[in-house]
Amino acid sequence: MPIWLDLIVRVVAVVAAFLVLPLVVGQAEHKVMAHMQGRLGPMYAGAFHGWAQLVADGVKFVQKEDVAPGEADRRVFRLAPIVALFPYLLVLLAIPLGPDGLVAQGLDVGLFFVLAVLGIGVLAVLMSAWASANKYSLLGGLRGAAQLLGYELPLVLAAASVAMAAGTLSLPGIVEAWRPWWLLWQAPAAIVFFVAGLAEIRRPPFDMPIADSELVFGYMTEYTGLRFAFFLLAEYVGIIVIAALTTVLFLGGWHGPLADQLGWLWTLVKIFAVSFVIIWLRVSFPRLREDQLQRLCWLVLVPLALAQLVLTAAVKVLT
Repeated sequence: MPIWLDLIVRVVAVVAAFLVLPLVVGQAEHKVMAHMQGRLGPMYAGAFHGWAQLVADGVKFVQKEDVAPGEADRRVFRLAPIVALFPYLLVLLAIPLGPDGLVAQGLDVGLFFVLAVLGIGVLAVLMSAWASANKYSLLGGLRGAAQLLGYELPLVLAAASVAMAAGTLSLPGIVEAWRPWWLLWQAPAAIVFFVAGLAEIRRPPFDMPIADSELVFGYMTEYTGLRFAFFLLAEYVGIIVIAALTTVLFLGGWHGPLADQLGWLWTLVKIFAVSFVIIWLRVSFPRLREDQLQRLCWLVLVPLALAQLVLTAAVKVLT
């Protein structure tokens, strides 16, 4: 296959995943929450098991007027939803789906690239908060900045632990080095990474930057129509990205029966299983207060991640 054609196929595949997988997760969230909380609407829209709920949401967002506040910085205000989405698209390029090079762009420093790009997300929060010219948006943005900058540290430390264990920063290399007993050895790092990842994508119970009972809708208060839908899409893409990284780093990625033939399927199954847990946590736990959120980060997750890093270093030296 010519290089240019191979490149086009890889890019189209990633863009398709970027557009389709979040919609699947969004539909699944409607159904899971409907069952867990007894919600009637998502179970009846479109008759058969509420299949049209996501379509109805899309039509609703398209019909809404795109409004920008009179005092807003319009360029920054309109650019923020794109900045929220774009980093996740770049991350998907580096996540391996299966063995034998089944990845859009394999990088020797893939883990470093992924963590660096994920850090751009805080810019979208600050841009939308400041440009909205709204006090609720500004408060939500400041909360978001504090939360994202704080939880970056345990996220990076937990990822560093598994990278040290594998001896590589390549994401496919980490999956190839993974062994089943890592489920126990790297379990603390996996928990830290998963919890910090939830905070990074601002999913409940880590949704203090939105906190609709206090801040209307935080940094998204002034957004309407498709721009608001882009922020929601970014949230669902974030679920896919965090679930995929958790799968690749800690759950063995494509490892499973008939991995050479069905490795891509095992990766997708694990990603959707982790996504289900993320949805389940939203339904099951109340929102953390700001002091609880920061205490969890600095007094629990960071020490635990550092202890796991020391343990990993000791095991690598002794073996």
